[in-house]
Amino acid sequence: MTTRRRTASLNADRITLKGLRAWGRHGVLAAERELGQEFVVDATLFLDTAPAAAGDDLTKTVHYGELAQALTDVVAGEPVELIETLAQRLADVCLASELVRKVEVSVHKPAAPIPLPFDDVIVTIERSRV
Repeated sequence: MTTRRRTASLNADRITLKGLRAWGRHGVLAAERELGQEFVVDATLFLDTAPAAAGDDLTKTVHYGELAQALTDVVAGEPVELIETLAQRLADVCLASELVRKVEVSVHKPAAPIPLPFDDVIVTIERSRV
C-alpha cells in the first residue's frame, strides 16, 4: 500500500504559486521596454511531497517563498521580447530543483498593447525533466 500511495504521489502532488505579480520590461515595442508593466505568473510544480510530509522536513520539498523570490527576480531581470521566452526562463528556475519532475508556467500580460478590449494575454508552457 505504501508503494501504491508513493507512486500515486509522484503523479499527483503539486505545489502551485498563483498570481505572483512582478514589474518587468518585456515586449517587442520600445515603450514596453521603457515604461515596463506588471506581469503575473502562475507556476505549478509536480513533485513527490511524501518525504517532506513524512518527516515534516522543508529540505525535502520546494520552499515556495524562495521560489517566489527567484521567479520575481527573473521577471524584473533582463528584458526579452516574447513572453514565451520569459515563460521558459521561469520554467528553468522551477526545474533547477532536482525534486521537481515537471512544471507548468503561465505568464499573464494583462496590459499588453492590444488596441481592442481584452482581459488578459496568457502564455502557458509545460516542461519536464528529461
